[in-house]
Amino acid sequence: MDMNKNIEIAWHYHNGTKHPNGSLMSRFHFYNPASKPYPYKIYKDLPSTALPLEKSEKGVSTMKAISANIKLKEGRQIPDLNVLARILYFSGGITKTINFSGIGDVEFRAAACTGALYHIELYVVCQDIPGLEAGVYHFDPKEMKLRQLLKGDYRGVLVLATGNDINTEHAPVILVYTDIFTRNTVKYQTRGYRHAFWDCGTIIANTLAISSVHDLAAKVIVGFVDKPVNTLLDLNPDKEVSLALLPIGFTKNVSGKEIPEVELQNLKTEPLSNYDVDDPEIQRIHQASSLTLLDEVNDWHRNAPQITISLNIGAAIPLQSSLENGIPTNSLESVIIRRGSTREFSRESISLQQFSTIIYYATRGIPADFLKQYGNSLIDLYIIVNSVTDLGSGSYFYHREKNVFELLKEGKFRHVADNLGLNQALAADGSAAIFLMSDLNKVLKHLGNRGYRAAQLEASIIGGRLYLGSHAYRLGATGLTFYDDLVTDFFSPHAKGKSVMFMIVIGKKV
Repeated sequence: MDMNKNIEIAWHYHNGTKHPNGSLMSRFHFYNPASKPYPYKIYKDLPSTALPLEKSEKGVSTMKAISANIKLKEGRQIPDLNVLARILYFSGGITKTINFSGIGDVEFRAAACTGALYHIELYVVCQDIPGLEAGVYHFDPKEMKLRQLLKGDYRGVLVLATGNDINTEHAPVILVYTDIFTRNTVKYQTRGYRHAFWDCGTIIANTLAISSVHDLAAKVIVGFVDKPVNTLLDLNPDKEVSLALLPIGFTKNVSGKEIPEVELQNLKTEPLSNYDVDDPEIQRIHQASSLTLLDEVNDWHRNAPQITISLNIGAAIPLQSSLENGIPTNSLESVIIRRGSTREFSRESISLQQFSTIIYYATRGIPADFLKQYGNSLIDLYIIVNSVTDLGSGSYFYHREKNVFELLKEGKFRHVADNLGLNQALAADGSAAIFLMSDLNKVLKHLGNRGYRAAQLEASIIGGRLYLGSHAYRLGATGLTFYDDLVTDFFSPHAKGKSVMFMIVIGKKV
């Protein structure tokens, strides 16, 4: 049997990692921050290329950047080393260093990450581009360097693995995002597999946005044969695995005509983590959601669901989103550098225009291989509004097609938001708590276990855009974990059968 179609494995994992009593989680687990893994992958004795660190602003507003959909087109879509460096830096580079008493310096990166554990790694597979020869590289954010794993053009390996995806075939540069499991499971246990996609997605949100600033087409690829991608990057799949590909730009130098053979090199690195306890349940869900044959990849792409939302809307409130001239002018670069997860909200109201604009631009669509058309989505937004001017307190559903909020229940629900957000006061103090939910029954039916990866990833990309949109208004935002079933229960009957993929709270910072 095709393991990807055995969706009981995805349900076993999902149900087993629910808060508060998931059977795959231990109530007695204790995380000691002193055992925090070193958050960098360090190769020994590999040739490297220094990346120019150029943070200048290109004059594109954050809202435009997060909502853009740049099409494949000929001409000026081959990034040089300077542009590639900016893409990598504003995706996963170190943007600030803060000294904490008793802990010391902590280096924070461009995108949000659960527990600041930084378990996602970035790799580059490229043809010759100005300033960089063709090869396979690992991005070292600590030193701002590319370490060369292989010399030569290996894009064809990825083209074949994706079933000849057109964006991948024509991309001069392809990014690959991987996860080192134990860097996150040291704190979050088996639930860390969800975090793999949460934290990968917030980075990808940045990548898509900064690529659009440079007018480069980009696309999220989740459907690929796993083994050749892992082998190309020289990964030990018991410790580190590929999660997503992101082809960038356009070139006539089509890859894939000659596919080079690749074998594991077993390159030497420093230990990937000082916490080296493998999680068999994570291995099980990852293997069950892996694709092993091109036929599976093609089948997976053909089955991408066309998700539709009922247009029978109850009490509807139109969004007051600012369009074009009314949006914040803060550049994407300045917002990414300033961004950080908020640790305290003031309980002051934000305006309906601010809230509407953030929601609107964060949900305009994601170019992805698991969505039949741009603008379609596996994700629904359910919201608890605590304090938004001209929008009554209560629970809401966002209708993307009509761009309206549907009022589900009037009332003051700060205490509910607190409870749903794992009893964290941030959810009660923020202006709005947003729950990104998915109909997993439908997603898994069409996409199999691999669909679990896609739903988690899309939710977190939208979550990453919500982060950036909030900070464009100089508001705060923070991602929280949640009591899974209590969220579904609260928003039911409207949300009956849906599962929470991601939660984010926005509001005014103290």
